[in-house]
Amino acid sequence: MTAADVVQRQVDAYNARDLDRFMAEFSDDVVVYRLPELAPAITGKVKFAEFYATQRFCLPHLHAQIVSRIVMGNKVIDHERITGVRATPFEMVVIFEVADSLIQRIWSLSPE
Repeated sequence: MTAADVVQRQVDAYNARDLDRFMAEFSDDVVVYRLPELAPAITGKVKFAEFYATQRFCLPHLHAQIVSRIVMGNKVIDHERITGVRATPFEMVVIFEVADSLIQRIWSLSPE
């Protein structure tokens, strides 16, 4: 199982809005950062699942398109185009750190 495989499984679950399958790809102590902020935005799988259940997977047109992907060891860097959250699509860069076949840390950066 490669880091890219783990990240792709979570993208597939995200696009299916399958919370259980999505959360299976993350460690219990996952930490999410929204750059440029240095403090974590979300800490722990329970809070992470709550965010996705109430803020994302309830949106019927939610979809992430991977524009490009870079893999460097246990880091996967995705350029994503997200639709179904706002009135117009938006893009983000998301960096995933994978260890023990689970996503441990996420850093996201949007142009806004």
